[in-house]
Parts: sequence; C-alpha cells; structure tokens
Amino acid sequence: MSAEPRAPVPAELRPLLPIGQLLTLSIYWFGIQTIWGGLNVIIIPGRPDDLSRETQGTLLAITFIAGAVAPIVIQPTIGVISDYTVTRWGRRKPYIVIGALLDVVFLAGLAWSSDFVAMVAFYFLLQVSSNFAQGPFQGYVPDLVPAKQVGTASGLMGLMLTLGTIGGVGIATVGGVHNPLATLALGIVEAATMVVLVVTVNEGREAPPRPGSWRQIALSAWGRDILQQRSVLWLLIVRLFFLGAYNATLIALGYFRRSHGLSDADANHTVFVATAIVGVSTALAAIPGGRLSDRFGRRPVIWSAAVIAGFGLLAVAVAPTPALAVAAWVPFGIGMGVFLSADWALMSDVIPKATAGRYMGILNAGTAMAGPVFIIVAGPVQDAVARAVSDPAGPRAAMARCSWRLPRCR
Repeated sequence: MSAEPRAPVPAELRPLLPIGQLLTLSIYWFGIQTIWGGLNVIIIPGRPDDLSRETQGTLLAITFIAGAVAPIVIQPTIGVISDYTVTRWGRRKPYIVIGALLDVVFLAGLAWSSDFVAMVAFYFLLQVSSNFAQGPFQGYVPDLVPAKQVGTASGLMGLMLTLGTIGGVGIATVGGVHNPLATLALGIVEAATMVVLVVTVNEGREAPPRPGSWRQIALSAWGRDILQQRSVLWLLIVRLFFLGAYNATLIALGYFRRSHGLSDADANHTVFVATAIVGVSTALAAIPGGRLSDRFGRRPVIWSAAVIAGFGLLAVAVAPTPALAVAAWVPFGIGMGVFLSADWALMSDVIPKATAGRYMGILNAGTAMAGPVFIIVAGPVQDAVARAVSDPAGPRAAMARCSWRLPRCR
C-alpha cells in the first residue's frame, strides 16, 4: 500500500543540485522550442504566403488565434491536475510522456496536410498535446530546485529555449517549408528530449492532499483566489506585453520579403541568420541575466531588459537595409535573454509552491495570449502597409522612392 501523499519539500530546505541535474531539468525546453521555432518562424508563415501574399497577415492571425485557445485552457487545467496526481513515476511524468508522443502524431498530420483548414486543425491539436505536457513540466523548477539555484535554473531554461529556436528554424530552413520530413523531424527532436528528461529526473511521489474530486480540481484552475496573488497578476500582464513584442519574429519572413524586397530564398536565409543572431545574443545573456536577478532583484532586471529589447526592436522597424535590420536583433536578443531568466526566476519565487503546475500554467497563459494579441494587430497592419507600398500613387511608395541618406527624393 502506497504512503499517504505529502507536500513537497520547501525550496529553502532542499539540497543543492549538481549542474548536470539542472541541465536535464531544462532539456525538454529545447525540444518544445524546436517545434515552435521551426513552425512559427518558418513553416506556418510560409504556408499562407503560398495561398495569398495579399492576405498573409490575416491568415496568420487566424492560425495563431486558433492555436492560442488550447494553451490558455489546457496549461492551467492539466497543470493543477498534475499537482495532485500520485503515480509510481511521479506527478508530472505521465502527462509529459503522453503529450510529447501526441505531438509527433499531430506534427505528422500537419506535415502532410494540403490545405489551409487542415493545417489550422492540426496546428490546434498540436497546441493541445504540447500544452498537455508543458503545463505539468513547468512545475519542475518550483518542485525540485533549491531557492539558491533558481536564478541559474532560469538562465539554463532561457538558454534551452534559445537553442531550441535556433535548432527548429535551422531544421525548417534546411528542410524547406513544403518538406514533410522536416516538419516531422521537429517532433522527433522533442521526443528525444522527453526521453532524456523522463529517464534522468527523479521527481519523487510527493503531492499535497487532494482537496476534492478531479472535476473540482480541474475547475479550480481558474478559481477567483488567483485575484489575491497580486504579484502573479503583475507578472501575467508583464509577460503578455513583453512576449507580445517578442512575437515580432512571427512576421519576420513577410517583413524581409515585403519591406526589403527579398526573394523567398533570400528571405528564408535572412530570417535564419537573424534568428541565429537573436538566439546567440539571448543565450549569452540568459545565465548572466539569472545571476543578475539574484543579486539586484527580479523586477529591476526585468525593467532593464524591456528597455534594451525595446531599443533593438525599434531599430529593426526603421532599418533601411536588411543587414542593419539583422544587426538590430542583437540588443533585442540580449534584452530577451535577460528577461527570460529574471522572469522565470520571479515566477518561481512568487507562486504558491504546492500547486506550481496550476500557477505556472496561468502565467503561461500570458505567453499563449501574447502571440495572438500581437498578430491580431500586426497581421492586418502588415497587409495594409503592403497594399500601400504596392500602390504607385500612395504616400508610402513615394517615401520608398526617397533615399534614406539624402533629404531629396529621386
């Protein structure tokens, strides 16, 4: 007969973990982000462009809105269920395994879908399965990492997210938008990292006592008691706006094609280079960002990151050449690396530890909403700007005929 479940050990009383254990706790982030980096930056933006360049932004908005419903609902719900789950493998692992395997299935469906409706349907199902795994997985840092190592663990998480984005964009760029095997390869990478995580991490069997039926627990994910957690609400809003800006990468392909007139091949190559530059910058800043937040506090570091990233994004928007636009991604990447580390550390600090899955899921609803909120605005604006540029009598076209170096028009 199994022992009665008990609450996890407080973070302040946990022994320090070896760096290898911190790495394996973060490895699944690499797999998750490989999928979304490849899909959201290269594959999904490339599919609507084949259907209609004039409505590419709007079609992207439809796709990402459909995909946003799942994480908003699934992450907190499955996260809170995993908080009270007791199995021989632990609280989180069963959900991670099921979600990762289903990811491969739905990626295969997306890879071989031939029309827009099927693509959106499989993208939605992929969001369901991915967040089925991600909601519980996000509880590992609050569950297992000692308080003194939260900054380091958060920095490693930021590093893995960055490397995963580079890996996913690289696979999609080399394989091509229309190569089903390239899309399927994203899922294989994620499944491999899932195996490493499940085999190497000992999460224990501890769980707080179940307060009611599973239905009551699932419905409690969005209980009104969240309104009493003001730090959580503040962080939810910050994540929504900051990560909304990060989703500028979702329109990077169209930006280089339309604003700079690059061919499809050149635009794909340029986006990959820009993503790599952002990735390297983010990776270099991630671990120092976590340590800076340990020393100077989470919030001051988050505000500093916002200023740095905002400067970089503004420079991208006004860059007159593709080369300068790519260079401007450097400060943007640095700001993102610092933010991701400090932000994740602050999340681990402020949430109630016994139900980490629930609160991590709620906070990541901000992440899920960030892309759709951004693309709802940016997609149609991108289409409107493209129409203005294509109109030879329009003011934007007149500006395009002017040299940015000289005050007079050609």
